[in-house]
Amino acid sequence: MDVNNVPQDNISTYGKAKKAIYAKDINGKLQTTCSTGWNVEETVTTQALQELDEQMQKALEEVKSGTKSPLYYYMYEKRMDLLLLSQVTGFFKWRIKRDFNPEVFAKMKTSRLLAYCDVFGIELDEIKRLPIERV
Repeated sequence: MDVNNVPQDNISTYGKAKKAIYAKDINGKLQTTCSTGWNVEETVTTQALQELDEQMQKALEEVKSGTKSPLYYYMYEKRMDLLLLSQVTGFFKWRIKRDFNPEVFAKMKTSRLLAYCDVFGIELDEIKRLPIERV
């Protein structure tokens, strides 16, 4: 992309920030330049955020219905998936899936719960309840 053609659409997902983009100068060399975003990027980002919110709402309903543990909700609330949660905790995916079971979750050792708390940035008493139950 040419430096003069870098999108400057002032998209809302950037706020008032700018993003560094590589573009070619008049000599054909790459350089960094700032962009205030591109409308297509805003559309895609907005759709992705809506999908994440839908996943979080579905997770909330599953926890409320008793089919999943609060851990399942917090994974989505913190914009994670099973793979990422596995990577940041060091726990195997199959173990995390098992921890989504409310009965297993209720018997989980404090040390394991604290590892999840550390990743989610919440306290031990918080992970045992949903945010709406803490108010």
